[in-house]
Amino acid sequence: MRLLLIEDDAVIARELVLRWQQRGWLVHAAASLREADEALIASVFELIVLDLGLPDGDGLQWLAALRRRDRNTPVLVLTARDRVADRVQGLQTGADDYLVKPFAVEELDARLEVLARRIDMAAGQQAHYGRISWLADEGRAYVDAKPLELSPREFEVLGLLLRRAPRLLPKRVLIDALAERNLEVGDSAAEVYVSRLRRKLAGSGAAIRTLRGFGYQLALDDGSTAAEAEADGTAA
Repeated sequence: MRLLLIEDDAVIARELVLRWQQRGWLVHAAASLREADEALIASVFELIVLDLGLPDGDGLQWLAALRRRDRNTPVLVLTARDRVADRVQGLQTGADDYLVKPFAVEELDARLEVLARRIDMAAGQQAHYGRISWLADEGRAYVDAKPLELSPREFEVLGLLLRRAPRLLPKRVLIDALAERNLEVGDSAAEVYVSRLRRKLAGSGAAIRTLRGFGYQLALDDGSTAAEAEADGTAA
């Protein structure tokens, strides 16, 4: 399990990192919100443990910003703020769990294991990125609350992109996943599905970028993606 610990108390951070590494978890410790943002750009984490009183900002404000772009990654708030109102605010802002300092490390471990089990249960069943939601059990995808009209193949491609977003989806991975159900799928077919899906995501706040020779990336749209697709000439 890859875990991001955002904690400015060096003693607590060091002890937790050593403890979790002994359990076989991959842990990155960030002592500030800036370091946390840099870590999230460089890597993908399955769980986040977040202190609220940090030297460069308030953890709750950071959490609210995180939830606007990432509704999936579980966050456990670990803080000295112990009022009921603080707990309620933390959970309403987007925390999946809330533990007050001082704490028993055994309880913290147990709470993280519960969150990890939820990740395992939800894996492959749903994905969210920006304003887009993908629900496998419904076979539907939505932008906000509005359903997208997708073919089964387009739905499958969107799921692959969402589960990796904003990381790269290698073209070979996409082709192999489609070929599991259709042996005729090749490079050109994959490009057609991506091209159709790109058009249907117009106005969604996210767009598919083509990285020539590598694959595709679903990213929050900064206005440059459409120009990139037009320059490609294929829109795929």
